[in-house]
Order: sequence, then C-alpha cells, then structure tokens
Amino acid sequence: MVLRREPTARQMRLATELRRLRETAGLSATEAAALLGTSRVQISQIEAGLVGVSEQRLRRFASHYACTDEEFIDALVAMAVDRTRGWWEEYRGLLPTSFLDLSELEHHARFQRHVAILYVPGLLQTEDYSRAVFSSRLPELTGDEIDMRIQHRKARQQVNVPYEAVIHEAALRIRVGDRATSRAQLARLVEISEADHVTVRVIPLDLDGFTGASGTMTYVGGSLPRLDTVVRDALHGSAFLDSEAQLDTYRTSFRKVEGASLDPGPSREFIHRLTKEL
Repeated sequence: MVLRREPTARQMRLATELRRLRETAGLSATEAAALLGTSRVQISQIEAGLVGVSEQRLRRFASHYACTDEEFIDALVAMAVDRTRGWWEEYRGLLPTSFLDLSELEHHARFQRHVAILYVPGLLQTEDYSRAVFSSRLPELTGDEIDMRIQHRKARQQVNVPYEAVIHEAALRIRVGDRATSRAQLARLVEISEADHVTVRVIPLDLDGFTGASGTMTYVGGSLPRLDTVVRDALHGSAFLDSEAQLDTYRTSFRKVEGASLDPGPSREFIHRLTKEL
C-alpha cells in the first residue's frame, strides 16, 4: 500500500478519531492489531493518516473498540470513503498546505462562525481589501503570490451554509489600504449581511467590561458536533483544534462574544454609519 506523503486535514481528522476510539477502549496499538489481525505498524500508519481505511475495516475497528454510536460511525465511514478532489487541489504546491486544508474543511462544513478582532473575515473581504491585507504580510509576497492568494480567497467566498461573523469595531475602523478601500469594504459588509445565510454582528468599542474578544476564531461545524473544528491563526499557518475539551471551550467563548454583540439589524446600521464617517 502506497503511503500518503501529505495527508489532508480531513484524512488526519479521521485518523485522529480512530486513535481516540482505540484509546477510549483502553487498547494499545499492539493489542488492537492482534484483535484485528493486522500489524502494529499498519495501525500506526492508519492513525497517522498515512494510509486509508475501507468501510469494512473501519466498522470492524468500531466493533472491537466497543463504539456503539452508529451515527458517529456512519460519519467516519463517510469521511473514509470520500474521494472528493476539490477545486482547492489545483493550488497544491502553489499555496501553503494550511490554505488547502481550510478550503477542504469549509467545503464539508454544515455551518461557520467567525470572531474577528483586527481584520474583516476573509470570506467577507472585497478584492482590494484582501490585496491590502496580503501586501502587508511579512516576509513580503510577490505580486504573483498575492494574486494567487486573492484568487483562492475569492473561490472560498462561495459560501452557501449558515455563516455568522462577530466583528469587533476595531476591525471596522482600522484602515486597511486607503480610505476608498475601507469604505468599499464596509459597504460590502452591509450588502452581504442582508443575505439569508449570512449574519453579521458588531461588538462596539464602548462596551463596558468586555474582555471576551481576545483573538480571532473560526468555528466550523462538522456533520456531528463531535466532528466540529476550531481554526486559530498561528505564526506559520492555521492551527486546527478538535478535542472535545477544546470544542467546549470555544463554543462557550463564542456564545459569550455573540451575547455581547449587537443584533444583526443594529449591527447593519452601525456599519452603515461608519461608512458615512469615512
């Protein structure tokens, strides 16, 4: 069996869930291999996402690991047999892997939630705003690299699942690019916030005692809540968090941030007023 050189985020998530099932069952890789009639090396390769797993073998894993959650098992099977070669694959080798992993994650999402502190979320950015953001990156990007990132971002913006963005006023006031770029971006937010599947909320600067907006966060809903993922920006790409403890923490965090924000109607009016100030 040919080993994968670079497992995708979805393949790695399946591998992680299989490892968690084994560990929950209290089995070592060697013990699991003996039960399943395979080798410890192959168990390790599967749990590292280096090789795939068939539906039959996955269901045997679940049986030996005493997992009786049929809905969860079916969701893992769907991940295992998925052979989707998405649009993002055309960028493989041209953009950082984290860009492609995020695109894949979004493609399979049931919903998305975003908390933004310094920049308007990428899925809501205009082309000029995105260009200004990418142009400020260090180390500096070439013109071709910036163009490719913008092209990729525009493809990601074809969102058709429920999407909620909570944006701090600071991100709306920070002038990214020139005045015209910022004004056009705010106008775009007002426009897109009227779409049926998009909700935009604003956290005003003058909110007393608010400390919940400590960082940008993207929360992506999986086919089941236990398959959700949190994406945090990191220095060298994006960090994907998916343990149950982490998911619970960020669910609570989002509820607090959402609760401190303005409702969608007042938020739209708030952004419209800022647009006229520029």
